Amino acid sequence: MELIKINNLYKTYHVGEMDVPVLKGVSLSIDRAEMVALMGVSGSGKSTLMNILGCLDRPTSGEYWLDDVEVSALSADQRAMVRNRKIGFVFQSFNLLPRTSALEQVMMPLTYTATDLSEREGRARASELLTRVGLGDRLDHEPSQLSGGQQQRVAIARALINRPPLLFADEPTGNLDSKTGEAIMDLLFSIVREQTTSLVVVTHDRTLSLRGDRRLEIQDGVLAG
Repeated sequence: MELIKINNLYKTYHVGEMDVPVLKGVSLSIDRAEMVALMGVSGSGKSTLMNILGCLDRPTSGEYWLDDVEVSALSADQRAMVRNRKIGFVFQSFNLLPRTSALEQVMMPLTYTATDLSEREGRARASELLTRVGLGDRLDHEPSQLSGGQQQRVAIARALINRPPLLFADEPTGNLDSKTGEAIMDLLFSIVREQTTSLVVVTHDRTLSLRGDRRLEIQDGVLAG
């Protein structure tokens, strides 16, 4: 039932004439539909690990298997294809386009992946997701017309429109007040359970980290414990 498996992952950056090791032999697995919190202080390697797991970067050495495909050996274009089809992202800063309606924001990823869907089917799927996140009456609203919590709900719907097996949420409540953040996470956990999506939440919030199935902590480029 593994969705993710990494073996002895290393990542070294070259800065001028210096080699800067960031990940130092990380191995882990994440099951399908498992919810995992990834924690670590700034500089621990947490963001680098997320970028590799999210197919935004590749390791210096080691293996990364995602959905039975070894993505560590793929080219940048091949990784982009895997990323578009199999991975969704929710960020702290929402990353919504100005002057673009909620419905259009959510439909956007379908342009790159769902070639078998007609525009009508894509609009119906996006509308259904926006209704699921409580924005069925805000389909035509642009980001400037939405609160922070509503913008994050749009971002969640956009991340899930392709029905990916893997979702990353990078400090998803960082720009929200505590009450709104808690409601957003309740919603996110509920939807990923419905869709049997694996969820990796990158967070500094220990209370939030306890809500998943498991917590992973990275320190100085290695997993603690």
